[in-house]
Amino acid sequence: MTIRIVVADDQDDVRGGFRFILDAQPDMRVVGEAADGVAAVDLARRLRPDVVLTDVRMPGRDGVEVTRLLAGPHLPDPLRVVVVTTFDLDEYVHAALGAGACGFLLKRSGPALLVEGVRAAASGDALLSPAITARLLAHFKDAAPADEPDPHDLTERELQVAGLVARGRTNAEIAAELFISPGTAKNHVAAVHRKLGARNRVEIAAWAWRTGHVGPAS
Repeated sequence: MTIRIVVADDQDDVRGGFRFILDAQPDMRVVGEAADGVAAVDLARRLRPDVVLTDVRMPGRDGVEVTRLLAGPHLPDPLRVVVVTTFDLDEYVHAALGAGACGFLLKRSGPALLVEGVRAAASGDALLSPAITARLLAHFKDAAPADEPDPHDLTERELQVAGLVARGRTNAEIAAELFISPGTAKNHVAAVHRKLGARNRVEIAAWAWRTGHVGPAS
């Protein structure tokens, strides 16, 4: 299966760089580019790609508005949108995730994380740049009580998985740490999503910090 991608960024060289990286993957193809937010929404609605990559600061509509229009929780058939930007301000992160983004990556994170983020989004998962994850989790740890009751029917294995999500682990890393297959790890994460009613991995992480289900850092 080929992952079809639309790239939205107002800089030609950035779009070209992303296309070069993604088209080099055997399972990915950039099917469209947009230089502003209005064109990005129109193009994505017409092409219905598997993943949309959007910058935050663009003319016409910014990346948060693009995300809301394509992936907002009110939509009956939302697209998978990953925000890829130079700016890692908390206000952008929270706004993008609240608008329905399934990932928030920094351009400086490099090609490998970009490819991983696209694959995660296409498979129904989510990925944040490690620096952003660490900062968000530190906020959850400091702001939330550790003795919140646990009303959810998570199994012992699912609690372990939730704790590793809270440490910023990817599904592959969870699989390696728990000595299970990547597919099993993905299924456990999906079960945690469903039982907690979490929209993304950040909400799983927030719950794990609140309830004290985050294991020691490795």
